[in-house]
Amino acid sequence: MIKKPHFISIVIPVYNEEHNLPLLVEKIQNILHKIQTKYEIILINDGSTDNSKNEIIKLADNNKQIKHMHFNKNFGKAVALNKGFQIAMGELIITMDADLQDKPEEIPVLINKINEGYDLVSGWKINRKDKLEKKLPSKIFNYVIGTVTGLKIHDYNCGFKIYRKELTENINLYGEMHRYIPALAYWKGYRVGEVPVKHNYRKYGKSKYGMERYMHGLFDFMTVYFLIKYMSKPMHFFGKIGLFCSISGFLILSYLTIIWFFGERIGNRPLLSLGILLFILGIQFISTGLISELIIYLYEKKSNFK
Repeated sequence: MIKKPHFISIVIPVYNEEHNLPLLVEKIQNILHKIQTKYEIILINDGSTDNSKNEIIKLADNNKQIKHMHFNKNFGKAVALNKGFQIAMGELIITMDADLQDKPEEIPVLINKINEGYDLVSGWKINRKDKLEKKLPSKIFNYVIGTVTGLKIHDYNCGFKIYRKELTENINLYGEMHRYIPALAYWKGYRVGEVPVKHNYRKYGKSKYGMERYMHGLFDFMTVYFLIKYMSKPMHFFGKIGLFCSISGFLILSYLTIIWFFGERIGNRPLLSLGILLFILGIQFISTGLISELIIYLYEKKSNFK
């Protein structure tokens, strides 16, 4: 039995999906009419180069429940989702891809799961209809990010998710950060769940993800790891590196000083340059950590006075 929300927002980033859009919107409307709840469909055109923009405008002209926004260039899925979150009015926000691989018929499954007390529920494509070169890296990615963050869900990459409005207001997306939303939410103390969903083969168009996606994902993973582990204690990160460098430099310089006392020349030794470099780097890392701690302290102090 579905506990009906008062209002649902469906946020869909669109990039070159002109042939999929009419059927996608029709399927969403059919399932939401069965649920009998108020809703809006938000289509974010992320710089499409096909006829997606005109298709979106045509759909919106025939349906007052469709909102739309158009970017002049392709900024990426994270930016499109972030803009959709900003304009969404629903108490529950559902995100899905525009390629018809996510099944709108699964929307009630997501709603039922989030009604169990979760703040975010991610779909889990058990029988994923993608090629091996996409599925294998995804499995590795899910294992690594789950191990690092402590949130062990099966499918971080699934775009089919449901959120409470409060959560989307407290997460800022950029780059390729959309795939790390469950980890960021978990880090902020929100309850994150997962539910199996069905997955379709792509009928029209082609996948937008190439090999460069994995390189971008690696850099964003490093960013997320830093945010999760050291956002509130940057000195623990910079201080460790700084302490290692400064101690190493100090030991090298101490050794060179001792042998200098015994009459050996050290001025032309590369080891001297290394010792000085390590010592200076160590001081710089420690200083960066202290400055970061000061910034956080001032920010928290300012926030407490609001």
